[in-house]
Amino acid sequence: MSRLRIPTRDAAPHASRKVLDAVYAKLGVVPNVFRLIGSSPAALGAFATFHGNLERALDPKTRERISLAVAQCNGSDYCLSAHSYVAMNSAKLGPDEIALNREGRSKDAKAEVAVRFAIAVVEQRGRVADADIERMRAADYSDAQIVEIVALIAENIFTNYLNEVAKTEIDFPPVRSRTD
Repeated sequence: MSRLRIPTRDAAPHASRKVLDAVYAKLGVVPNVFRLIGSSPAALGAFATFHGNLERALDPKTRERISLAVAQCNGSDYCLSAHSYVAMNSAKLGPDEIALNREGRSKDAKAEVAVRFAIAVVEQRGRVADADIERMRAADYSDAQIVEIVALIAENIFTNYLNEVAKTEIDFPPVRSRTD
């Protein structure tokens, strides 16, 4: 059971319902994380805008690979479960690739550079080495794409941390960050 109250879509604050209805229209369901964020219309509005803009940045496979790596780094089982599901069903990544992404690797050389960079950003709290930036540029990532990757990491850290604070009940096929 979650430690914070997660309202149903109909019981969410009125100011959150438009966004929650849009999530429902897109997914056919409103996952717990959106309803949790929706308990604060201000947080949901900010998140929806940030998330919506980032959906137009990078390609879906890269976004999911990074999200998986960040969720694994942060030990967020809710986000790891959600992104594993989305990676398989929307981004069309296979189980082997998802497992590699969780380890900071990829079968795709360019994607691996981005995933390793994301892990470095999380682990070093943004204090990455010049060599990390050089590897990104050598893999043909533009400065704008590096900014987008950092923004995506920030979005994921927000949901990772929020779901850990709340102990949000997982409403996707469960995936655990640890095997202990």
